[in-house]
Amino acid sequence: MADQEQWWYNHKTGEVEQGRVSLGLHRDGPFPTREEALRAPDIARERSRAWEEDEKET
Repeated sequence: MADQEQWWYNHKTGEVEQGRVSLGLHRDGPFPTREEALRAPDIARERSRAWEEDEKET
């Protein structure tokens, strides 16, 4: 998928961007849709909780 067709969440600004607009340091993604990119902070929290649970089990 071309970069301009992908969506990114910018953690510095809290905005969703189409394509690689900002520095990679501030971006999370890529996501296939704008709606999914808007959920980036929630997705990151969910993944973090899952990783913590996995570590507790080992």
